[in-house]
Amino acid sequence: MSTILTTENSGVFTISLNRPDAFNSFTPDMLHALSAALNEADHSKTANVIVLEGNGRGFSAGVDLKILQGIEPAAGRIGDVFDTIANSVTAAIRNHRLPVIAKVHGACFTGALEIALSCDFIIAEAKTKFGDTHAKWGLRPTWGMAQNLARAVGVRRARQLSFSAAVFSGTQAHAWGLVNEVAADADALTERVAQLAQEISSGSTAAIEAYKKLYQLHEECHPLESALAAENELQFPNISDTKDRLGNFGT
Repeated sequence: MSTILTTENSGVFTISLNRPDAFNSFTPDMLHALSAALNEADHSKTANVIVLEGNGRGFSAGVDLKILQGIEPAAGRIGDVFDTIANSVTAAIRNHRLPVIAKVHGACFTGALEIALSCDFIIAEAKTKFGDTHAKWGLRPTWGMAQNLARAVGVRRARQLSFSAAVFSGTQAHAWGLVNEVAADADALTERVAQLAQEISSGSTAAIEAYKKLYQLHEECHPLESALAAENELQFPNISDTKDRLGNFGT
């Protein structure tokens, strides 16, 4: 079974995370497939907007922690099991010529939240559960959480959410500015995302592509890329409990 599915209809290129039995949790191969799907969308002659969604009960639970069992973590990092391809994916989303809408329902945790925050828009079901659980598992973020969450909700609230690993709803995420809009239920979410995608698709693709680059000037004036590089390279050798915490996963 393919872990990433793609379809295109009326200018809307849909990328579906497709590990529903594992809550669409990410594996390295799945991230490589997601990267390939983004490249496919980039080469489409007819796509005007991308919708990133999750099949089944939720958007994504984040990294598949089962893959990390037995890995010897160092300073809160798990080595290059995920990071190179994950950072390639988040950069591809941020720098994609097409707008990317994250259609989020069910659950969106940690690595999945980092990917959603890289999208141009997040539209979520009101009862969606969000959270940043890096600290819970003795991990430090390497896909941009500290930069993008703080930019979305403000640094004080971002600190609170990350330090506490608190779970919060789509309704709260909307109130804080993390998501653009919330929908009452799954049907309303599908309807609203389809409507927004068509609104974007009906515009000038070239003008929207230019706009996307122009809005990136704001981040270049407040350098996101250098901040992301620094976040990834900083070392925290005193994080020593990752293996024990990951060993408790599923218990």
